[in-house]
Amino acid sequence: MRTQDSQHLWKRLHRLILYRGGIFMEVLYKRCCGIDIHKNMLVACVFISVRKKEIRQFGTMTDDILQLTQWLKEVDCEMAAMESTGSYWKPVYNIFEEEHIPVIVVNAQHIKGVPGRKTDVKDAEWIADLVRHGLVKASFIPNREQRELRDKKSAERLLAETGIEMNQFKSQSNFSSWAGLVPECKESAGKKMSTRIRKGNQHVKSVLVECARSAIRNKKSYFYSRYQRIASRRGGKRALIAIAHSMLVAIYHILKDLQPYRELGCGYYDTCNHEKIIQRNVRSLERLGVKVVIE
Repeated sequence: MRTQDSQHLWKRLHRLILYRGGIFMEVLYKRCCGIDIHKNMLVACVFISVRKKEIRQFGTMTDDILQLTQWLKEVDCEMAAMESTGSYWKPVYNIFEEEHIPVIVVNAQHIKGVPGRKTDVKDAEWIADLVRHGLVKASFIPNREQRELRDKKSAERLLAETGIEMNQFKSQSNFSSWAGLVPECKESAGKKMSTRIRKGNQHVKSVLVECARSAIRNKKSYFYSRYQRIASRRGGKRALIAIAHSMLVAIYHILKDLQPYRELGCGYYDTCNHEKIIQRNVRSLERLGVKVVIE
């Protein structure tokens, strides 16, 4: 009788706590979801009970995300969590917010800093496991009204300074010079004396630098790839100004040609400079004493 009572008591306790790393850890959310966000795919892991879990894959289009929210509603998910990966989490977060599904965004570094992860545990499962024990801290996300206002604010500040008529500028170089995002070349007797950026519209320059700081955080973007290429040779500060200049050139053509912005992607330079990449790698191998024959 005592044995049966002990087994029954243990089963009841096991529903509320989980033995992990020698420590009894309380389960805060019996039904929770961890979402691993990729560029073209979402991987969601839901803990339906202490021992039962289910993993599904979804696309990143709106209909796919709505399917994910429908699944979470069917399993009565108490909390969902995702990493703040680039800007890919934003549409997922917005739809979850509209569908009234509790969701938090967590810092990827915080997740990596939690000890005890096994190498064979998938990211989505690991996030879900941390969430159900309350081992992650939610990042502050402004409400929808604040987010929409913040997104519009930078564009409004830029357009307030530049206007929408690009015909007033002779070329994109003239536009960049007016904004103060081109180097001020001073030469004397054929020697460059200074390469500092020239004075220009401080309001435009400050907004674009802020936007550049945000853009280079997305590791899947063209701006991140360009920043890394320049920063390795010229340093981070010069690379940031170069990104701000690239964004200004894009704005010029968007307003002048009335064409939407087209993301080139992080692999743009690999496809654009294919021959140069081959030659550079060949030279590197030859310096190491390796003979390379290109067929």
